[in-house]
Amino acid sequence: MTTWLERCGYWLGCWLSCPRPWHRTVAPYDEDVRGCLRPGDVLLVEGSSRLSTVIKYLTQSSWSHAALYVGERQARRLGAQPGQWFIEADLAEGVRMVGFEAYRGHTLRICRPVGLSAVEIERLIDFAHARVGHRYDLRNIVDLARYLLPLPPVPVAWRRHLLALGSGDPTRAICSTLLAEAFQSVHYPILPIRVAGHRRLFRRRHYTLFTPRDFDISPFFDVVKPRLVGGFSPRELRWLEDLPVPRVPARVAP
Repeated sequence: MTTWLERCGYWLGCWLSCPRPWHRTVAPYDEDVRGCLRPGDVLLVEGSSRLSTVIKYLTQSSWSHAALYVGERQARRLGAQPGQWFIEADLAEGVRMVGFEAYRGHTLRICRPVGLSAVEIERLIDFAHARVGHRYDLRNIVDLARYLLPLPPVPVAWRRHLLALGSGDPTRAICSTLLAEAFQSVHYPILPIRVAGHRRLFRRRHYTLFTPRDFDISPFFDVVKPRLVGGFSPRELRWLEDLPVPRVPARVAP
């Protein structure tokens, strides 16, 4: 029975992770994003899978996936394969390292933690890397079934908590949970809860309640826009509508 449930859970996880047939990828500025990444950055992804549709609906956000950027030097230190510079959690495959190609063609956003030292970033990466290879208990078919409805009829106030219902294993497979736990391991805030009556006293939100959107709206992460990093002037752009219209030569009557 256990083996049968695991097989069904794995099949369901793979089905939920597959891109939706009608999704069309766009061509954003992939290379601009790639050139601006630093170790410790969180890369948000607007995914196209069935699971992504549910997460985007429940969180009311465009972001459905998050990955931790390790960088080339740290990846070599950890013994990763060449080009595998990201740590992510996949519903079917568990925690793994992947290359930038896994996110190519999707809308991306860089969220950068501010104030972490090189030692803290290394500890952050080590925490996430220690979980590489962890698989999730896909026998919890009831837990996985929550993701089958693309638009579950849930009140707005309950949507975030719906992701944390059940045994917790399929919930932890949501990538943001892994990253939230890693950042909390180095005492870095994402969306802490302020203690009433205290200006600088906070308590941690449980890591299973974090979603990819939280890194975007967190006041402690800087949103990096690659096109603006090296300086930008709108006068450098050329607009098709402003180009002179070529004249069609008049035809000479025979």
